[in-house]
Amino acid sequence: MTTIDWTKEVEARKEALLEDLFGLLRVPSVREDDKATADAPVGPGPKEALLHFLALGERDGFVTKNVENIAGHIEFGAGDETLGIFSHVDVVPVGTGWDTDPFEPVIKDGRIYARGSSDDKGPSMAAYYAIKMIKELELPTSKRIRLIIGTDEESSWKCVDRYLEVEETPDFGFAPDAEFPIINGEKGNVTVSLNLAGENEGAVKLISFKAGLRANMVPESGTAVLEVTDADVLASITADLEKYVTEQGISGEVTIDGSTVTVFIKGKSAHGASPHLGINGGTHLANFLNQYAFEGNAKTYINTIATFLHDDTKGEKIGVAIADDIMGELSLNVGVFKFDVTSADNSVILNMRYPKGTDEATIGQQIADSLAATDFAVEVLEGGKGPHYVPEDDELVKTLLSVYEEHTGLKGHGQVIGGGTFGRLLERGVAYGAMFPDSIDTMHQANEFMALNDLFRATAIYADAIYRLVK
Repeated sequence: MTTIDWTKEVEARKEALLEDLFGLLRVPSVREDDKATADAPVGPGPKEALLHFLALGERDGFVTKNVENIAGHIEFGAGDETLGIFSHVDVVPVGTGWDTDPFEPVIKDGRIYARGSSDDKGPSMAAYYAIKMIKELELPTSKRIRLIIGTDEESSWKCVDRYLEVEETPDFGFAPDAEFPIINGEKGNVTVSLNLAGENEGAVKLISFKAGLRANMVPESGTAVLEVTDADVLASITADLEKYVTEQGISGEVTIDGSTVTVFIKGKSAHGASPHLGINGGTHLANFLNQYAFEGNAKTYINTIATFLHDDTKGEKIGVAIADDIMGELSLNVGVFKFDVTSADNSVILNMRYPKGTDEATIGQQIADSLAATDFAVEVLEGGKGPHYVPEDDELVKTLLSVYEEHTGLKGHGQVIGGGTFGRLLERGVAYGAMFPDSIDTMHQANEFMALNDLFRATAIYADAIYRLVK
């Protein structure tokens, strides 16, 4: 049997791969519900990215299908079984702090900088080119290969929910949306909203409090607007903030215009599945403001965040901490803060990744019990997912780990993450790459990038693995 040099095959297609990836990265595919229509269910950007990807498949002679502009697939081969590769073309909001245009990809120091370069357009294109190479080399296959493309993985997964309602579910597969050697376990994922009205009066009055873009992102910064009639507070707040940010190793500023005071604190964004890697600008803002004499619901809002949520990514203070021998500890991200003095619909949005041993209802009740003395209403939001695990002795896991070991010389092993990938959609589904153990994780951060070497290595690994699974 002829041995295929997958690295050499990738080398011959590097320029074409980058050209196609750049075209996809240029599409600003952030979900925009305010622009959603029946023809663009999660907004025009994700739809455009889906159509762009499907057009590549048509160009290269694959069978393609568009499912209502919310999902689609690119298919190759024939057989009774189907290998599903679940990708996504939507991206999280840009945020601040970029050195380049996030939707104009730039290669610098061996890295591609753009929103979506590592999550998940780069890995998705690597998987596509892996299938493309198998097709171009005319290799025999006994199973179908479907690259399934989603458009709202970063939010509610409406895309794959609809796809699996109208299309058959693959028999086994993986998502190129995490890290090597493999992710064969994923924690449960639940989002909880803490809701409160905004009325408050007093010498220090909270007009607004805003931080965060998505529940699954650590807020990079937070901004509060106050109405202050206390002369002592007006005189001291600038120095108070300078002292606080210096002690905490972060940054911030106070702007005073008469009695209107704006307080801004900047931390560091990170993926909501790894909140310990970020610095939450929203909880820091509340922790700083908690020293002042707010009244009413403003006091409840700020004090609850500072007391139960600040500097605790394990959920110990709010009563949800739990750990499992295989899946590890629960993680807590405080993702979105919204308070307006005129609103009856203010909130703090929590996102938790939890191991076996608990569930959504239990977590919701634990939070409600912890906050029983406050006026917060606790709501468990729809769309959560339970824990998922595929044993390491499964043939899918063994094959993927074997390919990884042969290409890298490193020992493969199973891993459990807090992040949620489309791999969990299948009973025999995992996440596989595209980050390597030495990769720098910039997912959901400013200046997101993917190293070129990682992109090309992953493409070769995907091609080898896919072929072994379907030949």
